[in-house]
Amino acid sequence: MPKVSFQELLDAGAHFGHLKRKWNPNMEPYIFMEKNGIHIIDLQKTIVKIDEAAAAMKQITKSGRKVLFVATKKQAKELVSDLVKNVGMPYVTERWPGGMLTNFPTIRKAVKKMISIDKLAKDPSWDNLSKREKLQITRQRIKLEKMLGSISDLSRLPAALFIVDVMKEKIAVREAQRLGIPVFAIVDTNSNPDGIDFVIPANDDASQSIKLIVNAMTEAVREGQNERKAEKKEDDVDTPRKKSRRKLKIEKAPEPKPEDEDLKSEDSEDVQEEEEEDEEE
Repeated sequence: MPKVSFQELLDAGAHFGHLKRKWNPNMEPYIFMEKNGIHIIDLQKTIVKIDEAAAAMKQITKSGRKVLFVATKKQAKELVSDLVKNVGMPYVTERWPGGMLTNFPTIRKAVKKMISIDKLAKDPSWDNLSKREKLQITRQRIKLEKMLGSISDLSRLPAALFIVDVMKEKIAVREAQRLGIPVFAIVDTNSNPDGIDFVIPANDDASQSIKLIVNAMTEAVREGQNERKAEKKEDDVDTPRKKSRRKLKIEKAPEPKPEDEDLKSEDSEDVQEEEEEDEEE
């Protein structure tokens, strides 16, 4: 499991919270002190929370389920998409489409529409369309790709959400909570940690802080995926062995001995004689 050190968090500026007047009182357990009117986050607690979140993330992906990463703020978009692409997880870095979770079938229809446009572009009938029709379809495809291209492989609801800023992504948080989907999140001192299943107290504005924490999560995802592959490989190797052992047992099953049959017949004769004697008495 990847470990994030205290020094790494310090260098990334993960300890800097917001101004005292902007704080959320529910974040008090995670605040170390106040300095020059700014709250300083307790990085020891951050380390513990990162480890807890990474362990849970690893178990989710080890079971073959998906985690949806959400980061639409400017400084998080590119770095989150780059890191998450490498582990093949779905992500949203553009505007959150309302009802994405609560109205998931409609989102899936839009994804299918995008796939059907791709098929149409390869079909000979594409050449029969006018320039205007082609332009309209192409624009529609670009729009769908921008919004839904990163979740095209998400065939069912995700097992969990990872959110960079719970205040900015409050609609996503609300939808996940409504459906009972666990939420992992970087939570700053101005945010409310209530209702977040895995709170990671840290600076959610500094790009280096976001990168460090998201990298720890994606590494945990990678470990879970690798362990799943290894277990699957072992099962594939063990299956023919188990079959051959079962076959061997069947082939080596002992046949009834003639002596045993004689003994059985003798026992049955003795019992019959005893019954006849009882009847005569």
